[in-house]
Amino acid sequence: MAKGKINVSVENIFPLIKKFLYSDHEIFLRELISNATDATLKLKHLSTIGETKVDYDNPLIEVKIDKEGKKLHIIDHGVGMSKEEVEKYINQVAFSGAEEFLEKYKDSAKDSGIIGHFGLGFYSAFMVAEKVEIITKSHVEEEGAIHWVCDGSPEFTLTKSKKKDRGTEIILHIADDSTEFLEEHRISELLLKYNKFMPVPIKFGTKEINDPTFEPKTIKDKDGKETTEPHKQLTVDNIINNPNPAWTKQPADLKDEDYKSFYRELYPMQFEEPLFHIHLNVDYPFNLTGILYFPKLTTNLDVQKDRIQLYQNQVFVTDNVEGIVPEFLQMLRGVIDSPDIPLNVSRSYLQADGAVKKISSYITKKVGDKLQSLFKNDREGFEQKWNDIKIVIEYGMLSEPKFFDKAQKFALFPTVDDKYFTFEELVEKVKPAQTDKDKNIVLLYATNVDEQHGYIEEAKAKGYEVLLLDSPIISHLIQKIEGENSELSAEKQPIKFARVDSDFVDNLIKKDEEQISKLSDEEKTKLKEIVEGIVPKDKYTVQLEALDSNANPFIITIPEFIRRMKEMSQTGGGGMMGMSNFPEMYNLVVNTNNELMQKIIKSKGKKEEYVNQALDLAKLSQNLLKGKDLTSFIKRSFELMK
Repeated sequence: MAKGKINVSVENIFPLIKKFLYSDHEIFLRELISNATDATLKLKHLSTIGETKVDYDNPLIEVKIDKEGKKLHIIDHGVGMSKEEVEKYINQVAFSGAEEFLEKYKDSAKDSGIIGHFGLGFYSAFMVAEKVEIITKSHVEEEGAIHWVCDGSPEFTLTKSKKKDRGTEIILHIADDSTEFLEEHRISELLLKYNKFMPVPIKFGTKEINDPTFEPKTIKDKDGKETTEPHKQLTVDNIINNPNPAWTKQPADLKDEDYKSFYRELYPMQFEEPLFHIHLNVDYPFNLTGILYFPKLTTNLDVQKDRIQLYQNQVFVTDNVEGIVPEFLQMLRGVIDSPDIPLNVSRSYLQADGAVKKISSYITKKVGDKLQSLFKNDREGFEQKWNDIKIVIEYGMLSEPKFFDKAQKFALFPTVDDKYFTFEELVEKVKPAQTDKDKNIVLLYATNVDEQHGYIEEAKAKGYEVLLLDSPIISHLIQKIEGENSELSAEKQPIKFARVDSDFVDNLIKKDEEQISKLSDEEKTKLKEIVEGIVPKDKYTVQLEALDSNANPFIITIPEFIRRMKEMSQTGGGGMMGMSNFPEMYNLVVNTNNELMQKIIKSKGKKEEYVNQALDLAKLSQNLLKGKDLTSFIKRSFELMK
C-alpha cells in the first residue's frame, strides 16, 4: 500500500479563486472589510483581557478611492501583523488567522464577534485588482512595519515599511475590467449593502452638517432690514454604518419606537409601520439573534419574499433565507444573525446542516409564542389585525404540523357579521343549530359577501352562522382541518365545511324533517322533462327539490367537492393536476313548491321564456350572467313585463 500527500499547484490557486470561489466580484469589499473588522475586534479583546498595553479607544475602518491612481484603500487600526504573521496568514492560502485566534482564546473570545473562518477572504481582492499591497504594523511595539506586494502570481515581495501607527492598509490597484469599483456611488452602494451594520464604524469620505453649537444671530443691514445669519457648517467623517443595530441589544433595553426606527432603517422606502415585531435572542444550543416584523399583508400569495436579511456576526450574507426561515414566514421582514449558520466558503449561501433545522424550528416556535401572547393579552387588537396577518398564519397551519397545533389557540374564524371565534369557540357556538341528522357539525362559509349575499341571507334566516373565509389557500386549509377534526372537536364529532352557495341551505345541513312537494310524481316527471329540454345539458344537472314555497324557483349551486378540488388545483394542490381545466358543471335545483312551477307545467306558449328567465335569475345570483346571455335576459325581462 502506497501513501502520499496531495499537491496543490499554487499557480492555479488565483485563477480558481477569481473564477469559481465567489459568485460575484463585488464580494471582495465585504471580505476585506470583514478582515479589517476582525483585526479591530482582536485588538479590543486583547485590550479587554490585558494582553496588550495599547488603548482600544474608538477605532474606525476607512475606505478611500484614488480614482486618478486607480487605487482603492481599506485601512484599519487593529492588531496589525508582524513579518512572521504576514508569512503565516497571507502567504499560506486558506490559513485562517481568525480561526487560530478564536481557538487560542476560546474561553474568553467566543462572543467577540470575530468573523473569519476560512482564510480565503483576502484573496478575493485579486478578482478586481491586478496588484495588491499590504502595509501593516503590529500592535506589539517592538515589531517593525511590513510592506507586502503581489501581482496575482504566486510570487510576492516582502520589505520593511516606514508606517508608524499600528494597523493595516490594503491597497488594491484596480484592474481595467473592474474600474466600476473606482466610482464613489458604486462603493457606497456596496458598503450599504454588505456593511451597513458592521460592529466597527466605517468611514467613507466626509460630509457637511450644521454645527449644533452654533447660535445664529439676527443681523440688520444699512436699511434696518433684519436677516438671520446662516448656519455654520462642520465637516465630519461620513460614517456609513450603524455598529450597534437594534438586534444586538437586549429587548429590555428597547422601546417600541426603537423597533419602529430600526424598521425604517432597514426599509427606508417602506412607509407603512409594521404591525408588531418578534425579537429573537437565544444562545443555546445555538447562537441566534434577530428581529422579525409582521408588515400589513394582503391575501395575495405572490407577495414579495426575500425581505428578511441574513447576517453572520453583523456581516450581510443574503436576503434569500430559504431553509433557515420556514416558508410561511418568508413573507415577513427583518433580520436574522447567527455565527452558527453553516455557510459555504464564500459566505454566499447556506449549506445543509442539522443546525439549520433546529434554528428553523426555534423561529417557528418563537413566532407561535408571540402570536399566542398577542391574542391572550389583547384579543381585540389581535382581531383588528387579523385580516393583515391571516395569510401567514393560515399558510403556517397548512405547511407546519407543529405550528398547526399551536395555532389552534389563536387562529381566528371571522363571520360575515364581523364576529371572531377560535375553532373551539366556533364549534361550541354552532353545534346546537348546525349539527345535521348524521351528527356532522357543518360549518358554513362564504368567500365573497357581495357575490354570495342571497345565500348568506338564507342561511342567516335559519339562525346559522356563516364564516367569511376568503384567503386563496382556504380550500387546502379546510381540507386539512376536516382531516384533523377528531383532535379538534371536544366530542370528536365529524366536522364538515360547506360553502354557503354549494347547495340549497336545507341540503347543506339536512335535518330529519322533510318538505312535502306540492307536485304529484307525474307533474314532477313532466317538469323535469321540460327543464332538461331547455337548459344546456353539458352545464347543468337538474335536481328537483321540495323547498320552502318562498324560496327561489331555480337555484344554481356548485358541488362542494368539485369546486374545492378546482380551487386546490389552481393554488398548487398535490394530486389535483388537471382539475382546474375540468369543465364548469353546476347543479340546477328546481324548487317544486314555488308557484312558477305550475305556470311552467301548464303554460302553452311561455314555457321556454319562464325557464330561461328563472335560469338567468339564478345565474345572476351566482355572478354567472354575462355578455350575450345578459343582453337576452334584459330584453326578455322587459317583454315579460308587457
